[in-house]
Amino acid sequence: MSSISIIGTGNMARTIGARAIAGGNTVEVMGRDQSKAADLAKALGDGATTGEWGTVPAGDIVIVALLYNGVVPAVAQYGDALAGKVIVDISNPFNSTFDGLAHREETSIAQEVATAAPAGASVVKAFNTVFRHVLERGRPDVFLAGDHAQAKSSVKAFIESLGLRPLDVGGLRMAHWLEGAGVVTVGLANHGVGNVNFALSITELPA
Repeated sequence: MSSISIIGTGNMARTIGARAIAGGNTVEVMGRDQSKAADLAKALGDGATTGEWGTVPAGDIVIVALLYNGVVPAVAQYGDALAGKVIVDISNPFNSTFDGLAHREETSIAQEVATAAPAGASVVKAFNTVFRHVLERGRPDVFLAGDHAQAKSSVKAFIESLGLRPLDVGGLRMAHWLEGAGVVTVGLANHGVGNVNFALSITELPA
């Protein structure tokens, strides 16, 4: 099983943390508000611990569960504390109307994280195409992108420990398109599907 640190104390941090614990992984929670981090770790139970914001995370995989505009600043603040870690960006940089991306260029928050991260850290984009409560209660496919094979292998093993299927879409530049897929899920929720009780998935024909 994996050793996980979660930076953030919101709904996605809680959901991923709970599934991680259920899957037999060790979980550390790190938040700017130490009391909120401690409360979340207590709620998760089963040995979940609390780390101090900005210090070296205990986990080999560090999931940054923050709103998109806080992800890069947090990684920059942690700096060398993230050296050698696998950093997982789960954010969606939606624009104000939720029908496009906040950044206009063909980039992604994950790519910007890779620029801000210290040498030796690896970045993987994952979980951003899944609504929180579907991740909590369902068995959705989880798409991921990254440039480092070993880092992706570690994240895939973690996703499998949650009882979910990881699907690799390619290198980190594909994170831009995963963020676009996040926009598609919102469009489907507002129009074609009409609710948020779904996730994008892959259907394979029989061989």
